[in-house]
Amino acid sequence: MKVFMIGGTGLLGSAGARELIARGHEVVSLALPPIPAGAAIPAGMRLELGNAREMGDAELGRLMEGCEAFVFAAGVDERIEGPPPIYELYRTRNIEPMVRLLGIARSKGVRRAVVLGSYFARFDRERPEWRLSERHPYVRSRVDQEEAALSFAADGSMDVSVLEIPYVFGTQEGRAPVWIFLAEYLRKSRLAVFYPRGGTAALTVRQVGQAIAGALERSRGAARYPIGYKNITWTEMLGLMRRGLGLPPLPVAAIPAWAFALFGAALDLGRKARGVEGGLKMAYFARAMASDMYVDPEISRRELGVEGDDLEAAIEDSMRLCAAILDGRKSAIGMAG
Repeated sequence: MKVFMIGGTGLLGSAGARELIARGHEVVSLALPPIPAGAAIPAGMRLELGNAREMGDAELGRLMEGCEAFVFAAGVDERIEGPPPIYELYRTRNIEPMVRLLGIARSKGVRRAVVLGSYFARFDRERPEWRLSERHPYVRSRVDQEEAALSFAADGSMDVSVLEIPYVFGTQEGRAPVWIFLAEYLRKSRLAVFYPRGGTAALTVRQVGQAIAGALERSRGAARYPIGYKNITWTEMLGLMRRGLGLPPLPVAAIPAWAFALFGAALDLGRKARGVEGGLKMAYFARAMASDMYVDPEISRRELGVEGDDLEAAIEDSMRLCAAILDGRKSAIGMAG
């Protein structure tokens, strides 16, 4: 199967490309420059550097010639800040390019597609009392992205699946992990680590790659996959992070949801004073953070063929890279905003 991918040099896209190539598929990728220094780009992947939003339909169509499948592994996440309303940034980075590319892909005979989304969309469906899409622009964008993607499967012309991805651990040389902010916090902690009670589903970068390949090979029609390998408490995760940073264990003091909400309100006010908005309204995110944001790991194993991996080692590796970047021992690029 010949696969066209947007984002093949990213942390997750490159893992998907590597897995697809290992399974005998051909991968053509369009990705934004620069390539992270030292990043292991999958051998055998045909790579074109460019910005899909600035390219014409005909040019993009030529890249898709002969392709049977499409993977959208690009976009921005909740870490991005920008002028309000921040939803417009998400719309122009995560939704509009995907819709355009899916349309071009369909016109070129592509019949299978996978879109990398967020598990917040799943919790928006299943925990309406959290009011996630109502309160958080990032979650609203992921819900809208998912609905737009699955609409391409409505007439049976394409098989489209969305991977609802939780916390992911693993490293890519030259690219800063998303966990830099937690590494800084944990390094400053002395007597205890203060964090909400709760936990999250998690998996490794390698497992996301397996999920991408599994969805392309197995999924039919319109499908949502809340993927995850292990459900882990914040306390367990923070302990592994401290170990990866070379720090001694510390007790984790559970912050009540109301206290986290006050802390979040201060963050939101600080953003407003700077004239920016974040993807998550932290004053309202406390309820989710203090809950168990878990998924059934059997879905990934049974439906997508995701195999076991060493999540604990991936967490520690992620933090070791964070420490090297913070100490100036390694340089890295962040997410394009």
